[in-house]
Amino acid sequence: MPNASLKPQPPHDAAIAGFGVVVIGRNEGERLTACLASIVGASAVVYVDSGSTDDSLQRARERGFDVIELDMSIPFTAARARNAGFRRLREKRSDIPFVQFVDADCVLAPLWCRDAVEFLKDRPDVAAVCGHLRERFPERSIYNWLCQIEWDGPVGEVRSCAGNVMLRSTALEDVGSYREDVIAAEEDELCVRLRRVNWRIWRIDREMAVHDAAMLHFSQWWKRSVRAGYAFAQGAFLHGAPPERHFTWESRRAWLWGVYLPALCVLAIMHAGPIAAAGLLVYPIQLLRLTLRGRGPLRDRLVLAYFQVLARFPEAFGQLRFQRDRLLGRAPTLIEHKVNFK
Repeated sequence: MPNASLKPQPPHDAAIAGFGVVVIGRNEGERLTACLASIVGASAVVYVDSGSTDDSLQRARERGFDVIELDMSIPFTAARARNAGFRRLREKRSDIPFVQFVDADCVLAPLWCRDAVEFLKDRPDVAAVCGHLRERFPERSIYNWLCQIEWDGPVGEVRSCAGNVMLRSTALEDVGSYREDVIAAEEDELCVRLRRVNWRIWRIDREMAVHDAAMLHFSQWWKRSVRAGYAFAQGAFLHGAPPERHFTWESRRAWLWGVYLPALCVLAIMHAGPIAAAGLLVYPIQLLRLTLRGRGPLRDRLVLAYFQVLARFPEAFGQLRFQRDRLLGRAPTLIEHKVNFK
């Protein structure tokens, strides 16, 4: 099997024929400006705005980019924004074989698009290629630091990609694009369908982009974790059957640690008295287990393990919210954790 890494090549300024870019964002301000400035060599660029109340639309239009304003009377999802941008891109240039999706809080690495295009040209069996994503300010908050760890993935063939990815246009059309009712982890859901029809997904050993999470508050981390729990529940509902078992383990983990064990401890205390509270020691034991299993400095392992244990509770809220929506027939709605950035 060919190596996923690409040999370093000298930079060049010429346009790279054959790829377009779809940027999605909302209230990203200066981050949007930086994102748009990082796009080099694209045949066409579309910016999709999802109800910004800052000057994002003006920033994009002043720089000559094609802009789509989503109708916000329809429930918003990132999947819907990406599909809208992809459709416009294909209307403008139906011959574009590859499309780079990028979130407006990210800045693309100078040589990323060239490397991604060359990899996809060399590997006709690959539908999606991503690279290394790093956090711009991991030192600003523990929550940014947690994102930095989350972005660190293995190189080679992978089961899924994240939102920043270069996709083969025919592969995306082959599976009907992103599923618009998936409110989070829509890329994972897309990759399930891509792999089902024998497309492959790769992460190559190249820097792809720098991300600015701007997560400075515990409430943001909590809402993001609730959203993850909802995504796990929705993913398991859609593709949880064998052999895929998509997000089934993540969903069961949230139920076990965030619902079943706390409920069992409460019932035990009610029937056996305060001595039964010893059952809650399962949480510090789990914290210790995760700390010992981790790598790196002890402090980093301990902090990461603490948030891994704590995350099971908001993830459980997300699971419960999905079940409520499904039982009541409610359409999924975005769980927003970001604050306005201007």
